Amino acid sequence: MVASLALAFAALRAGLALRRARLARRPPPREARRRHLRLAKPAVALLLVGFLLGPVSAVALRGWTPFETLHGLAGLAAAALFVAAALQGHRLEGGRVSARGAHALLGALALLVAAVAAMAGFVLLP
Repeated sequence: MVASLALAFAALRAGLALRRARLARRPPPREARRRHLRLAKPAVALLLVGFLLGPVSAVALRGWTPFETLHGLAGLAAAALFVAAALQGHRLEGGRVSARGAHALLGALALLVAAVAAMAGFVLLP
């Protein structure tokens, strides 16, 4: 999951480079959009796989009830935010620039909540 979060952070940085260029009314850095997409798509996929495996691990390996911890609840919120950001990103790819603000906000919130989930997960480590 740490690698997935690092990948998501790199995607965020690439997205912010696009945003800075757009707000400064200058062309975006070369290959920035393609880099953002190349990083974000696998990051979201890996994060969702990790999210799905979390409850399986909690039940099968530890006998816990899923989503009874802050880690589980934050992970659920982060997964929902990543899916929402991905859906808005898909709309952007289709040319719907009205999705840009929502995509940026959802992506940043998703990464922030995922970081909270990661920190909350440290206390659960054996």
